[in-house]
Amino acid sequence: MNCRWKSVQLSSDDGSLVAISWDVPENNESAPYIATVVAEDTLVNENDRLAGILTQVSDHFVRAFNITELRKEIRDHLSELKKRVETIEGLKAVEIEKCKKEIVQLREMMYARKSSSVDYPIRKYNSEQYLYNTLDKVNLNRSKIPLYTKYTLSQETIDYLKKPTFDIWQWEPNEMLSLLEHMYHELDIVRELNINPITLRRWLLCVQENYRNNPFHNFRHCFCVTQMMYGMIYACQLEKHLSKPELAILLTSAVCHDLDHPGYNNSYQINAKTELAIRYNDISPLENHHCAVCFKILNKPECNVFANTAESTYREIRKGIISLILATDMAKHSEIMEQFRSTVNDFDINNDKHRTCLKMILIKCCDISNEVRPMEISDPWVDCLLEEFFQQGDREKSEGLPVAPFMDREKVTKSSTQIGFIKYVLIPLFELFSKVFPNVRELLVIPLMDALDRYEKLKKIEEVDANKAHEKNEEESSEKLSPEKDKEKPTESRRASQSTV
Repeated sequence: MNCRWKSVQLSSDDGSLVAISWDVPENNESAPYIATVVAEDTLVNENDRLAGILTQVSDHFVRAFNITELRKEIRDHLSELKKRVETIEGLKAVEIEKCKKEIVQLREMMYARKSSSVDYPIRKYNSEQYLYNTLDKVNLNRSKIPLYTKYTLSQETIDYLKKPTFDIWQWEPNEMLSLLEHMYHELDIVRELNINPITLRRWLLCVQENYRNNPFHNFRHCFCVTQMMYGMIYACQLEKHLSKPELAILLTSAVCHDLDHPGYNNSYQINAKTELAIRYNDISPLENHHCAVCFKILNKPECNVFANTAESTYREIRKGIISLILATDMAKHSEIMEQFRSTVNDFDINNDKHRTCLKMILIKCCDISNEVRPMEISDPWVDCLLEEFFQQGDREKSEGLPVAPFMDREKVTKSSTQIGFIKYVLIPLFELFSKVFPNVRELLVIPLMDALDRYEKLKKIEEVDANKAHEKNEEESSEKLSPEKDKEKPTESRRASQSTV
């Protein structure tokens, strides 16, 4: 379609040109605008007309809004912003990465709150896995396990946690984790060693995940031993004499001392020629394995609670933890007792050798301290231990291996196992310890003597019950035999009469 197009311009009454735009000043009768045709009529198509309109509109907008200046200003601003971003990325890379990690941690915490009813995964083992575990099977995956809820502890609980009478049975796994976390904070280990609190919690979760669901050697036993260590530190006021790295060694050794315990002791490992026994040449195979798993976990950056310590401090901590965990092998009991006995008469807390012996005795005491606790706390532990022993004894019988007398369910009673252990192992150990720290004798030794008296009384009751059961069995046996004898008598009489005939 063709149309006729004319170019028009406006001018004021004085001849000045007036720009045709959206903000053109108003005219009036006294000062009207004059419209003038400045181009001849021409034929143009619709596209040309549209292009002309757009060109004029563009010119008007450029004049009205200063587009060129605005474009330049925007370009300058973008350039400045780019420089600032590059500066931030260069100078704040660490902070940005830290923020990313904190976002992930917050996301985990939010998930934990939403998933408070989710139980922690329990590791399942087949019969072969119960014998040993290779290091490449150690569970280090924390991504699927939510952070546990942190509990606010009452002052009563905080004080109770420092006592040997602490009841370890009333606490759920999440609560035990919070109590362990509290111990590290209370002893000022977290601040002094610059431990990231999130890393501490992740490490505790990873440790918990690598304790098996055994009757005795499980995560609750780990908590029990660590709580006793914590209590003995305060009872002996060792927090005033030992350095923070040494306190970290004591607490961490207790936490990790039975990591990935398979529920079968060193004797079984050696006699059955398991992978652990072969790997460690029959020398403390379990304790060496516990150490290896401990540092396998700590070797993960997200679980390394000692990542911010100096290299020399880390070497000291590693050496100390290995020494203490290896000291829990009962095969070394007499050797360690003799070493500590040699220091008792002139014990000096400032002597490095004496301090090393003290730390080994401490973890030994804590590892086998159940009978120090009240009977209602210690008694269930004996049942758990016997069940684990009997499982091993049953397996040894089925495999034709030697069976220890205290692991044979057909020969063992609760009193018989505990009397000898308390009399010949526990009381001598804790009495020797109390010679250096006399104030703990009433806390630690007296309860052992009470426990010994209780088991001796129990033994008498068990013997009476055993005699009654034996007499009852004999009576039942005789009653079963008497009818058979009565049946035999008529047969004999008939044979006699027949022979007479």
